[in-house]
Amino acid sequence: MEYRQLTPEEASVIVGKATEAPFSGEYNNLFCKGTYRCKRCNAPLYRSEDKFEAHCGWPSFDREIPGAITRIPDPDGHRTEIVCSKCQAHLGHVFTGEGFTPTQQRHCVNSISMNFIPSDKNHLL
Repeated sequence: MEYRQLTPEEASVIVGKATEAPFSGEYNNLFCKGTYRCKRCNAPLYRSEDKFEAHCGWPSFDREIPGAITRIPDPDGHRTEIVCSKCQAHLGHVFTGEGFTPTQQRHCVNSISMNFIPSDKNHLL
């Protein structure tokens, strides 16, 4: 599988499983129509209509594109890590039962792990 070349900061999060600082990511306050794709392999991960404002400092989604995300128990024993199903890139964590949306899910995703493709550009991919 061919992967996109990552900057050291991107690799720290995507490969090293670090977390970007809250409220620092470029997609935290973005609410345009489009698709969020894995920065490492370009796989589609989330649709803009599933993004919501959770006021947590990171982009939040209440569902993924079917089959796009793999859930892994976090080594801390309390959280569930989410990774790209195609390339295993670290995306963030998923939390359940918080009451934000009817799905009872909050995918808390690092902006640096994704690229946003506006709806009018998705047909080119």
